[in-house]
Amino acid sequence: MARTLRSLRRVLLAPELAEVSFARRGFPPLPAGSPAARLQDVPRAVVCGFEWAMEERGVEDIAHRLELLDPEQRGFGYEGATMALTVLDVMGRRGHRTRRLLDGPGRPHILLAYIGIGFAMARLPRVLWGKVLPDLTDQPFHPVMSWLAVDGYGFDLAYFHTRRWVDEQRVPASHPWQGAPDYFPRAVDQGIGRALWFIHGARPERVDAAIRAFAEHRQADLWSGAGLASAFAGGCGADTFAELRRLAGRHVPELAQGAVFAVRARDLAGFVPEHTSVATRALTGLSVEAAVALADDSAPPAGGPGQVPAYEHWRRAIRAHFRPEVAARR
Repeated sequence: MARTLRSLRRVLLAPELAEVSFARRGFPPLPAGSPAARLQDVPRAVVCGFEWAMEERGVEDIAHRLELLDPEQRGFGYEGATMALTVLDVMGRRGHRTRRLLDGPGRPHILLAYIGIGFAMARLPRVLWGKVLPDLTDQPFHPVMSWLAVDGYGFDLAYFHTRRWVDEQRVPASHPWQGAPDYFPRAVDQGIGRALWFIHGARPERVDAAIRAFAEHRQADLWSGAGLASAFAGGCGADTFAELRRLAGRHVPELAQGAVFAVRARDLAGFVPEHTSVATRALTGLSVEAAVALADDSAPPAGGPGQVPAYEHWRRAIRAHFRPEVAARR
């Protein structure tokens, strides 16, 4: 019976590999063999992680399978695995699978794992969202960076329902995540901005045009998401990253802030691919080491619920580093 229920959840809650392809989603085609074509490996790794975790033979077994993935894609596999375990925890009787994964082998991938929780949220009724975050009291990024779960929710909306959330620029309903309901739509927009990098195949001019179609007050968070996705997932070279920075215009601080978060996540996972180093230099003017130090030096205390979450204070501190007047003084 348990295996039957897991199979049912797998069918109902996760797309097949073919369903996540850019062609099936209706995204612009990518030139074969181009760096951007590798972006399609990302959703495939997420689905593999989900499938392996849904079999749920124990955290160590899941981790051994995820180790089969290329280091560049392994974090995305943990996104999928965390998504699966979150669903099993919320819908099952034993609710500690996600915590065991993230307190154990998934610990270096905690920032991407939050995004996987957001993928689960996109498939669960809102009434169950209060159960999705595991108790990770000894994690230095918890719960401040749990806003990445809301980011993941926004990414999922844009990737799988592009017409509604990108073409029509729908505004998501609020939710009292971490006691800050007014901030919830902003975190969703960060996820939508990340999705734009994939939807438009690492083409800066198309990302820029898509962001400009949104209301002006939403564009800063969209640029932040685009910066995070481009630096983390790559799909282009230095010249294209430079063009992305040029098009960001007055939103360069937001673009750079997203890139800093990306390199911090890569460094935490223990593998920084070449494209992340290139992106960090092009989007922020910093080395990987300097970007990691900036992220850590800007981190606020966790604090409690409030109108402005500690997560946003962290983002503000990083953005401030890239304001023109601050950059001029340096």
